[in-house]
Amino acid sequence: MTHASTRRTILLTTGAVALAAGCGSESGGGSGAASQSAGSGGKELATTADIPVGGGTIFNNQKVVVTQPKKDEFKCFSAICTHQGCTVAKVANGTIDCPCHGSKFHIADGSVAHGPATRPLPAEKFEVRGNSIRLT
Repeated sequence: MTHASTRRTILLTTGAVALAAGCGSESGGGSGAASQSAGSGGKELATTADIPVGGGTIFNNQKVVVTQPKKDEFKCFSAICTHQGCTVAKVANGTIDCPCHGSKFHIADGSVAHGPATRPLPAEKFEVRGNSIRLT
């Protein structure tokens, strides 16, 4: 007997596969070690010391960027540019920069600093537990 897939089934299955496969080593800096979480907080992306104050780190495998606009204030955004879907390439001078068409986003809130993008980078769910930064 065959069951029709529902949107919920597909999303749940896709999410489980993404969680299982999505957390490997990161690029763009960081500790290079991803560890399994004992709690509900997911896998460790980085330690707080890995994220520079006034800057950030891009995690290509997870498609997120973590920033620290001010000391001990961390933010996490999608690393996919809202203009045409390119992956952002660097964090510098207070912005998250896309290499494809020059869009720039503020590290503090993901808002557009320079177009052609017109929409902010979406925030991603994460937590800081001790000195560990984890996707949730």
